[in-house]
Amino acid sequence: MTDSLPRCPWCGSDPLYVAYHDREWGVPSRDDAQLFEMLLLEGAQAGLSWLTILRKREGYRRAFAGFDAARVAAFGPDDVERLVADPAIVRHRGKIESALGNARAFLELQARHGTFADWLWAFVDGEPIVNRWASLAECPSSTPLSERVSRALKKAGMTFVGPTIVYSYLQAVGVVNDHLVGCHRHPDRLGQR
Repeated sequence: MTDSLPRCPWCGSDPLYVAYHDREWGVPSRDDAQLFEMLLLEGAQAGLSWLTILRKREGYRRAFAGFDAARVAAFGPDDVERLVADPAIVRHRGKIESALGNARAFLELQARHGTFADWLWAFVDGEPIVNRWASLAECPSSTPLSERVSRALKKAGMTFVGPTIVYSYLQAVGVVNDHLVGCHRHPDRLGQR
């Protein structure tokens, strides 16, 4: 990076990772399309680096119908075979089948609650949790909140939604803001909250 802005150290200096850190991570989203996209990508990331998934994001966008949950929910066995053969995504059959099942569960939660965002944000009474960690060592990999959301997603029929994946998801979509206090994106530095 050519700028000298202080950032969370996990994003390093890769331009793609820095852009994700600066523009998306920790920003509260109430957009169901984005919430579905991130849910699908977080499930794909299990056991891999997030940078790997960011580099394949456009491949996922093409392969998974622009992250249209209704279209993904309608995918069948031929689509699974097509996706397993697609080098632009992580070709893990279990994760691919999970994405299809999760799309169906996502739509059911939308139907029951108006929007998936309404369902998700109800866990925090509509307000993001802003943590004030000084170092990455302080930041947990899961919390009681991620455990509750994980249980609820599993009850709804989703897979690849364990507490650690869910915590990463909550961070990604801004339900939890874990930018370090020294980071230029921390809400205290942005004059928020």
